[in-house]
Amino acid sequence: MPVATGAAVACPDRKVVNLEADGSAMYQRLQSLWTQAREHLDVTTIIFDNRAYAILNLELSRVGARTDGNCRDQFDLVASADRLRCARARHGRRRDARGDGREFVTALEHALAEPGPHLIDAIIPARL
Repeated sequence: MPVATGAAVACPDRKVVNLEADGSAMYQRLQSLWTQAREHLDVTTIIFDNRAYAILNLELSRVGARTDGNCRDQFDLVASADRLRCARARHGRRRDARGDGREFVTALEHALAEPGPHLIDAIIPARL
């Protein structure tokens, strides 16, 4: 997200599309979205949202750690802050929540047709 923000500042005449996982977005979201909104940057951020730190679950299984009970709950992002509501309320961002492919395509076409910033939440079923 910070790199997309920098790209939009460096090339304001170009559209920037940022592909981001929900876990990593938790660390960079607020500062990047705030800057993009404040500076009216033409960035479309697509968050691939599986509501989990999937890479951490994979790493736990690789080392043979238990992944039941409390351990798995610590990597669950379902109870995390609603990034779309936060983006809309605090950062003036367009809110595009999408649950299927057709809605995602519509949201992306809309974002590419109008100046940003835009945020698209691409909800992906998590693998357990």
